[in-house]
Amino acid sequence: MMTVLAFHNGHVLTERGFAEGLCVVVEDGHVAAVMPGGPPAGAEAIDLQGRYLVPGFIDTQVNGGGDVLLNDSTTVDGVRRIAEAHRRFGTTGMLPTLISDDVAVMEKAIAAVRGAIDAGVPGVLGIHLEGPYLAEARKGVHDPAKFHTPGSDELAMVASLGNGKTLLTVAPERFEADTLRDLASRGVILAAGHTAADYNTMRAGFDAGIRGVTHLFNAMTPMNSREPGGVGAALDDPDVWCGLIVDGHHVHDATLRVAINARPRGRMMLVTDAMPPVGGEREDFELYGVTMTCRDGLCSTAEGTLAGSALDMATAVRNTVQRLGLPLDEACRMASQYPAEFLGLGHELGRITPGYRADLVVLDTDLQVTGSWIGGVG
Repeated sequence: MMTVLAFHNGHVLTERGFAEGLCVVVEDGHVAAVMPGGPPAGAEAIDLQGRYLVPGFIDTQVNGGGDVLLNDSTTVDGVRRIAEAHRRFGTTGMLPTLISDDVAVMEKAIAAVRGAIDAGVPGVLGIHLEGPYLAEARKGVHDPAKFHTPGSDELAMVASLGNGKTLLTVAPERFEADTLRDLASRGVILAAGHTAADYNTMRAGFDAGIRGVTHLFNAMTPMNSREPGGVGAALDDPDVWCGLIVDGHHVHDATLRVAINARPRGRMMLVTDAMPPVGGEREDFELYGVTMTCRDGLCSTAEGTLAGSALDMATAVRNTVQRLGLPLDEACRMASQYPAEFLGLGHELGRITPGYRADLVVLDTDLQVTGSWIGGVG
C-alpha cells in the first residue's frame, strides 16, 4: 500500500517565499498537493515543529565526499558513498565531478555514474567532467599534463552517459564554435572554466552553446577597467548561469555581493566544489599522488593553491544568508531551483509544487539539516 506523507506546522518555501499554515502532501514520490490546513485522513503526518521545508539542494560540482574522490573511486560504490556523504547536508541531487584525468579514467567515471543511476542510487543526476579541455594558464590544482584537445571519438565518449545529465567544463579558447555546437546538440551542458579567454572569446563561446560558468571568478580572466575578461563576459550576459563557491576562501564576500546584484535573479547558483573530507573523517586526501590538506574549511596544496573546498551545500546556504545578507528563500533557490533549471530539470526538481518530485529538506532555525527525502523516501 502506498504511503502518503503530510508535512505540516512549518514554514514552506513557495513561489512567493516562505508561508505558514500549509500542508505538503506527498504521494508516489511526488508532491500531490500544497494546501492550507492540516494532514488529510490516513496520511503519515510529519510535524515540522516550526522548521523550514525547502526543496532538496542540487550541487553540480561534487569532486568527492565521505573520504572518497571520484578520480580514485570510479565505481558505483564510490559514487554511492559520495552521494550518501552529501545527503547529510541536504544535497538530494548532484553531479559527481571528475577532475581532469586520462581518457581511460573518464570512461570509467562515466560508466560508474551510468551504473549508479541504473541501480537507483539516490541523488545521482549525472556527471560533471571538469576538464581535461582546459587552459594551462588557469589550471588551478588540475594537472596540465592531462590537458589536450579531443578528437571525434573522444567527444562521442564524453556525450555517452545516456541516462543522466552530462556537464562539461571547457576553456572556450580550446574549441572551434562548431565543436561546441556539436556537443550541445548531443545534450552535453557546457560551462566555461579554467580559462584564459578574453571577453570576446568568452562571448563567442556563449554564442556557440556554453550555458554556464563553473565557478565565477576562480580560474578565469578577471574583470578590469579596459578588459572585462571572462568574468565581465559572464556578468554582462543575462542568460548565463554562474556557479558561486560561498565559503569565505574562494571569493571575497563583497565581490560575491556585487556580482549577485549585477545579474538577473535566477542565474546565480551555489556549488560546493567539494572534496573527500566533506562528510568524511580525514582532513587530508590525495590528488594526482599529491597530498592536499583541509584546515578550517580551506583545502589546498602545500604551496597554498586552492584544491576544491571543504564546503557542503547546507553551509553554502547558511553563508549566503549570514555572510552575504541574502534572504533565506533566495539562498535556498540558489541551491535548488536555479541549478535544476541550469540542468534542464526545472520542470521536475527544485520547487515544492504539485507534480514535482518530492526531494525535500528540513532546516531548523540555525539552518542545520534535520531531515531529507528523495522521491518521498527519507
